[in-house]
Amino acid sequence: MATDSFGRRIDYLRISVTDRCNLRCIYCMPPEGVQWKPHDEMLSFEEIERFAKVAVQEGISKIRLTGGEPLVRHGIVDHVRRLREITGLEAIAITTNGTLLRRYAAELKEAGLERVNVSLDTLDPDTFAHVTRGGSLKAVLDGLEAAFEVGMDPVKLNVVVVRRLEQDLLGFARMTLERPLHVRFIEYMPVGGVSNEASCASGSTDIWTEDDYVPAEEILGRLQLEAIEAGLGELLPVAKNRAPGGWGPARYYRLGDAPGTLGVISPLSHHFCGECNRLRLTADGKLRTCLFSDDELDVRTVLRQGSEEDVHEIIRTALATKPASHNMRIGTVRGMSQIGG
Repeated sequence: MATDSFGRRIDYLRISVTDRCNLRCIYCMPPEGVQWKPHDEMLSFEEIERFAKVAVQEGISKIRLTGGEPLVRHGIVDHVRRLREITGLEAIAITTNGTLLRRYAAELKEAGLERVNVSLDTLDPDTFAHVTRGGSLKAVLDGLEAAFEVGMDPVKLNVVVVRRLEQDLLGFARMTLERPLHVRFIEYMPVGGVSNEASCASGSTDIWTEDDYVPAEEILGRLQLEAIEAGLGELLPVAKNRAPGGWGPARYYRLGDAPGTLGVISPLSHHFCGECNRLRLTADGKLRTCLFSDDELDVRTVLRQGSEEDVHEIIRTALATKPASHNMRIGTVRGMSQIGG
């Protein structure tokens, strides 16, 4: 079992396999995109797998693959298969924008992937196209359908609530009435805000700011009111032992006897640092102990120049230096697509 200096069990590793993405979401990157890291600065699949094996030996039992968009990286299915073969690894999951999930769902399931989180912030096709700068809502919904068709479980939908967007929260809630879909409404976190200052100064109206933050209690209040007005009843709390299997801090609710659930994740209004169980490995080989901290450990150099014991040691260093809290910090030097979420 891996524990940090505050006694928290650290058993969850998020690995970004690429900084590239097939969308250009306005809250994530500028219209021209971000400058991709050179190929030789990115971790190879072999290096990621080597690190993952050591991490599991140190106590990590769950791995989630992120990006950018992880499904744009060639060879991702075989990578999932090799990771799944690591002795001691209990589960592997992926977070995706869903646009390529229809193409890869069956292969990923066969390779050993069971859990999938799809990021989707609006159910309006025009708004989606605007926010993603040209993305197809239909492709995402088709990807969700494919995940259910191949038997992935749980299937979760991540919805970042942003004040300036006219989001149909009740529309998302209705989706849980039809199938075991677990929708999580997430407080907007202005990660990358430090590097976005230049974009804000340029007069862009698309850059989301702190004013776009909506606290979880306001989200729940709006959902409760709209559900009652629509005749769907009240939100009923779901006990932890009956919530969808999760590795994070969502609080779950259900509408009546719906097969799916509604969750809220509140990193700012009700921060859950005391329960944090994760480390993050970026696609260019930096190990981060906190999403909101710019402190990073250089895994890439250790993997390429050090011994296996050195890899063990850098993980132990991360555990020893993981902070107690993000201290309500707003903004980071690197954006979400570069960190991996």
